[in-house]
Amino acid sequence: MTNDFDIAICGAGPVGMALAVLLAQRGAAPQRIVLIDGKSVSETATDPRSIALSYGSRQILEQVGAWPTITDPIRQIHVSRRGHFGRTLIDCDEYGLPALGYVARYGALVTALAAALDKTGIVSLRPARITASNELADTVTLQLEDGRAIGARILVQAEGGVFDDQAARSLHRDYQQTAVIAQVTADAPIPHRAFERFTDEGPLALLPQGAGYALVWCMRPATAARISGLPDAAFLAELQQAFGTRLGRFTGVSRRTAYQLGLNAHPALSARAVAIGNAAQTLHPVAGQGLNLGLRDAAVLARLLARDAEPAMLERYAQIRHADRSATIRLTDTMARIFSSTPEGALSQTVLGLSLGLIDAFKPAKQLLTEQMMFGRR
Repeated sequence: MTNDFDIAICGAGPVGMALAVLLAQRGAAPQRIVLIDGKSVSETATDPRSIALSYGSRQILEQVGAWPTITDPIRQIHVSRRGHFGRTLIDCDEYGLPALGYVARYGALVTALAAALDKTGIVSLRPARITASNELADTVTLQLEDGRAIGARILVQAEGGVFDDQAARSLHRDYQQTAVIAQVTADAPIPHRAFERFTDEGPLALLPQGAGYALVWCMRPATAARISGLPDAAFLAELQQAFGTRLGRFTGVSRRTAYQLGLNAHPALSARAVAIGNAAQTLHPVAGQGLNLGLRDAAVLARLLARDAEPAMLERYAQIRHADRSATIRLTDTMARIFSSTPEGALSQTVLGLSLGLIDAFKPAKQLLTEQMMFGRR
């Protein structure tokens, strides 16, 4: 095996693997691409997390032959504000599409992408850990934990969710929010309808999956610490109070997991290195845009690097992706900050609630919002 490549992709999550397959499909020599990750495929294939995929992401994944076999379509999205009039209902029929998005298991997605990757001939180093990197005038060298050294003309950082201590403290100050995730069931489910409910402390999302819903409930850290440890019946009572009775009575909940939220929106870019996906922007989960934005990153970068794996393409990439990234970051960040940094019942929260009714009545605004969530800015 050669240790000299055109493109080294660090991170074999959905975005990194999608980029690798797209590069091969667009004509890049697969033996000149290396994909490096610290985990084996089997370690990630069992990941039970639920993820939201937009219709635009389905198009990208179908292009690479990696659309998961098991998904739950979202045909309607109901957006509302707790305790206020005004709501927006988005329906796929208004746009002539079979679905607005889909809910899938993370493990199922990476398994499908790994199968597509196996057919390309791309060099995959898994598990392999990078201990150091050094960018020179004409190459980037990577030192692996096992002593090997790899050189590449372009380095793509697709390993997301890693921050230094200073960044983590900054994120915590900015958001002061924690997400509690679980699987829940209700006695009056509405097929294929997802819910985004804005409460006094943050958004509460319910995504249809199987016989129930994937719950992502964002709140202030102290509330999350209290709620996460409640017995099932008490937790469901709190959820009922926050969400209401649109789905009847909540009847069951899985084990809860809580994680701190934050924003990383400063993608690393140097002459021969670029960050994509969560490595470039880790977003608040409101509207479920993180992975979808990352897949759009991969699609654009593959088109450019397959043409020429040189620094000029990274500069062009940054220019092309600026509008979509900025719009998506503003959308999610603004909504998150309204609830994380203002007191309950603040005017800004009330204005957001009232705006939901206006968006529903004003079709151009509704269409713009929907198209941003499904496809981003192209």
